[in-house]
Amino acid sequence: MSTRGANFLHKWISNNVPETAKADVISIDELTHKLIAEAKALGIKSDEIGEEVDSLYRTILDAIVHFDQGLPE
Repeated sequence: MSTRGANFLHKWISNNVPETAKADVISIDELTHKLIAEAKALGIKSDEIGEEVDSLYRTILDAIVHFDQGLPE
């Protein structure tokens, strides 16, 4: 993952994945599409973001689950 891609991903998740986000397929898919669209608007290719993560979907899911105080990490 490029430094620019990694920085964008971490900042984007911090600013766009609310603590109240639901860990369902539709919500995560919408957030994934939003992330890719906003990266593209800034000239960041999805390859720059996703090179070293298993998947953007899984990364966003992990961020949502991490926020949920009731679930084990």
